[in-house]
Amino acid sequence: MSNKVEAFLTSEEEQDIVEAIRLAELNTSGEIRVHIENTSNGDAAHRALEVFHYLKMDNTKLQNGVLIYVAIDDKTFVIYGDEGINKVVPKNFWDSTKDVMQSHFKSGNFKQGIIEGIQKAGEQLESFFPWKHDDIDELSNEISKG
Repeated sequence: MSNKVEAFLTSEEEQDIVEAIRLAELNTSGEIRVHIENTSNGDAAHRALEVFHYLKMDNTKLQNGVLIYVAIDDKTFVIYGDEGINKVVPKNFWDSTKDVMQSHFKSGNFKQGIIEGIQKAGEQLESFFPWKHDDIDELSNEISKG
């Protein structure tokens, strides 16, 4: 793992992001994860899908995992939602989340961009996948790195 990935966020910023995921998941059964690496080595959407499977995010009961994938060198990010989400949400469902993140990323506010992306994703998921009393946190909230 390169120093760029380590230097991308401070450990305090990482903890803030993990906390944002925890809070977002209080209102939805959706599972949100963040993955950060240097480069996608090509097609970022394809790489996000690989990471999604590698992190076993496709194993959630309702197929409602969401991966926020960030490739630092490529200056790109992908929001990847599982089949359960894509089946029920409108086509441009993630556009507002992408826009919020992009505006922060452009000004170098990576932590804020990721946190607001998480909050927005959580809010959007809530209407389709509300939190239920017996909901369990199926996936780790920790940031994964490549």
